[in-house]
This record gives sequence, C-alpha cells and structure tokens, in this order.
Amino acid sequence: MTSKPGLNDGYVYREQVEAAAVGRTALAWMTDRYRHSSEAEWRARFLRGEVQLDGVTATGDEVLRAHQELCWHRPPWQEGETPDSFELVYEDEALLAVIKPSGLPTMPSGGFLKNTLLSFVRLRWPEASALHRLGRATSGLVLFSRTREAAARLSLSWREGDVEKRYRALSDGVAAQDDYDIRAPIGLVPHPLLGTVHGASAQGKASSSSARVLERREGQTLFEVRIHTGRPEQIRIHLAFIGHPLAGDPMFAAGGLPREQEPGLPGDGGYLLHAETLAFTHPLSGERLRLHAPPPPGLRTAAESSDPVA
Repeated sequence: MTSKPGLNDGYVYREQVEAAAVGRTALAWMTDRYRHSSEAEWRARFLRGEVQLDGVTATGDEVLRAHQELCWHRPPWQEGETPDSFELVYEDEALLAVIKPSGLPTMPSGGFLKNTLLSFVRLRWPEASALHRLGRATSGLVLFSRTREAAARLSLSWREGDVEKRYRALSDGVAAQDDYDIRAPIGLVPHPLLGTVHGASAQGKASSSSARVLERREGQTLFEVRIHTGRPEQIRIHLAFIGHPLAGDPMFAAGGLPREQEPGLPGDGGYLLHAETLAFTHPLSGERLRLHAPPPPGLRTAAESSDPVA
C-alpha cells in the first residue's frame, strides 16, 4: 500500500548563525546555504513573512551576527507518495524492530514530514524512537527504543561497536576479489545542487566496511557488506570507492564521489540495498539477539531464489 498525497502541517527549520554567516545578509546566507531554492524563491519567502531572525519577521537585508537564530516557517506542503506499511519482526517492553520498505524515509527529511517510518510506527507505539536510520531507498531492519533506559544503553552499545550490521547490495562490475576491507575516509565533497554532500574524502572521518562477494553475475556483483562505522551513505560511498557503485545509483560514481554529469540527490532511489541482519545485546536482559530481514528477490543468490524456504 502507498500513502495518499496530502498536506502536512508545515515545519519550522531552525539554525544558529555560524561563523561563516557573520557579516552576510540573511537573504544571501539562506540562498547560499540552501541551494535547493533560488535567490528569487528565498526573497519571496522573506516577503511572505516566513523567515524570522531572533523571533522577529526578517526582510532578508539584515546583516547577521554570531549566535542569532534564523527560523524558516515552511507552510504546509503536499508530500510525495510512499509505502505506508512495515513488517514487525520483534517487540518487547523495551524495543521494536521492523522491516522498512524501500521508498519510505525513516525520519523526516528531504520534503517528507508525515510520510515516514517514524510517523507510521508512532501511530501504534507513540513512545517509539528510532535508534538509527536507513536511506529512503534502502530496505530492511530498523530498531526502535520504547524507553529512555533502552535508548541510552543501546546508544552506548552502538558507540562501542557492539552492534553488528550486515547488508546486501547489488553493484555494477564483476568483482576481482572475494573480500574487500574498505577504509576510505568519508567527509563533505562538492555537489552542484546541494553545495556539499558526503563522499570519499581524504580529509573526512575514518570509516570502515567489509565487503564479501556472495555471487557474481553478468556485469554485476552481489555483495554482503558489514559496516564497522556509521557514516552517512557509507555503503554507497565505499562500494563506489573500490570501483563497484551500486547498480542504478544516480548519485555516486566509481571512486566514491558524485557523478560528474547531473548527479542525483542523496534521497534518490534506483538501487538495491537491504539491511539484512542486526545483532546486539538486549539492553535489559543481556541476551544476544540476532534479527533477520529476508532480502528482496533482486538481492537473493541463485540458490536462494530456487529454494522455496529461503
């Protein structure tokens, strides 16, 4: 099932004026920082009274000072269609684990506010909080806490590397090796529409992934990927870095940087990536849990596809 298009309630985007903005006008800063909109579009928002500076309606001509607060009161907008269902795989008094379908954002972002996994989960469990997120096009396991204690303990486990995450990914090109240890740092790199996005960067943060070939196909490779750090877009960037970008990925090219010609946006789909396994120590019982989300057909091996039990 898919969600029906409809207006949401609008949203207030807040930011504190940072050093790079000091001395610039509010209009110039918003235009440069949020390049999804033109200067004319931002000027129209100021004229409609949608932008405030320290709680006062701004004109756009104000010269910004450090520590001021800029707020854009975005009016209600119609969100795009998304799947509106998920599969529950684990539930107790502290935790929930669900399988997110491809095409559904985990959290509000990129033009989606109501049509998100978090919103749909909270219709049934209002206390739930997502402990991590998957990209909109990525399917698979997402873990939610139901209590503050569970959230605190699992967040610590995540930081200490106690949580094991295994994914499946279909990549372009036939892999020459069976196993890859990928350690390309990930940081901000140029993007023509957004200014910057995450990509492979020598100046970025240390990042680590392990990729193992599950199956070689004509012109493609099916990988199992374990991520040992949690950088944004890590699997897409790391597989592209070793010369095997995800098949159908509109954004990343071989090398782990945005495509030179008309690169897509981070939320764009077209590729197959699935969070298959999540293993962690239960925050209350101490039991080691291993949860599994069966991969979609395109990410199954030939043997799995022929086995009716797989």
